Amino acid sequence: MNQLNRRATLRGAGALFALPFMDSFGFRKFAAASSPVAGEIPKRMVFCGMGFGVTADEWYPDVNETGRDYRLPKLLQPLAKHKDDLSIIQNLMHRYSADGHSGSTFWLTGANRYAMPGQNFHNTISVDQVAAGQWGAATRYTSLQLTAPGDSDGHGPGQSLAWNKFGKPVAGLDNPLAAFHKLFSDDTTPLEIRQDKLKKQQSVLDTVLDNARSLDRRLGQEDRGKLSEYLQSVREIEVRIAKEESWLGVEKKKPSEQLREPAESMRGAEEVRMMYDLMVAAMQVDATRVLTYRMPADSLIASLGATMSAHSMSHYAAPERRVVSRKRDAEHAKMLSGFLTKLKNTREADGSSLLDNCTVTFGSNISYHHTLKNCPTIVAGGGAGIKQGRHLVMDDPKTPLCNLWLSILQGSGINASTHGDSTGVIEELFA
Repeated sequence: MNQLNRRATLRGAGALFALPFMDSFGFRKFAAASSPVAGEIPKRMVFCGMGFGVTADEWYPDVNETGRDYRLPKLLQPLAKHKDDLSIIQNLMHRYSADGHSGSTFWLTGANRYAMPGQNFHNTISVDQVAAGQWGAATRYTSLQLTAPGDSDGHGPGQSLAWNKFGKPVAGLDNPLAAFHKLFSDDTTPLEIRQDKLKKQQSVLDTVLDNARSLDRRLGQEDRGKLSEYLQSVREIEVRIAKEESWLGVEKKKPSEQLREPAESMRGAEEVRMMYDLMVAAMQVDATRVLTYRMPADSLIASLGATMSAHSMSHYAAPERRVVSRKRDAEHAKMLSGFLTKLKNTREADGSSLLDNCTVTFGSNISYHHTLKNCPTIVAGGGAGIKQGRHLVMDDPKTPLCNLWLSILQGSGINASTHGDSTGVIEELFA
């Protein structure tokens, strides 16, 4: 039997696929709802993570004012005209998120990063990808991940809020221009060339899978598990290629209102507003039904005149930092209000609004500083059947945020019995 290389590769059609490091190669262990029927208006989900928390003592409504008769705090006043379309929920948190520097990593998953013995990081599927798994087959894009160029919640460029079923990060588009062209620019490459390219990619994957089956017999039990996980990722590429092939030759739909091509240099508040416009347009043409947006942090406050980092701003004991934090919160409320207005003004085929059929969640995994309790949470729209227009304060201050994610999934018709550390749906949302 040939000796195994320390880092093996699978070869196929002239391409190399690097395998994960495995003990059998001499390495030590690393410490480490179905689519709607024809004619039915589809549901949508949008998750907007703003990171770094809020000005907590000024952002939340008074806990003694619950139900419909509550006053919006001054920082949220730009949302006043949409008060009947949204709900603010308090006392939600993730049981396992004890690291204030993890940002939005676990916001949509609720995972325990230490759940796997011997590993210092572990994640699970995010709520958006659960929905995408059941809705994505009907649209050109299974889901759409938007992010910011390297300053969103302290994470690098391309890192989105989404995590796949293996707990691996899903790449995102980190500027409005890239998102615009992905959604609305037609590929001018001749159809035959695109078809040939996809066939070659599929040939590579076929060879990889054949070689992997042979390799599997030469591995130990633990390494077989690693190889299995790796091959699942390869199979995901197969699914993506098959989907791309099915949409070849299908012209991309254009939104009813002319959408200008974004400038490549867009940053800060201007960038956020354009991303909101692109999400509205994407849902209008049914390019996708599941969207996440990891919003910019440093560039946003810089566009508001700040000279500090978003991390420094979040520690707002100093007066000048509090001023910036307030400006950021008010600007977010203003931009979110504009987004909801556009969703409300976009008509569906049956005369309802896009907002009527969409669930928009805006929030953060952190409330303020490095505090992970009482995650700031706004939920808007009618897509999940939530009775909006209320301020809800959960009796248990440690109510799982994943209870909200499960409620949105089930309320939207997604087949899910649990999510993350959920203990059940939030019945008050629908009462």
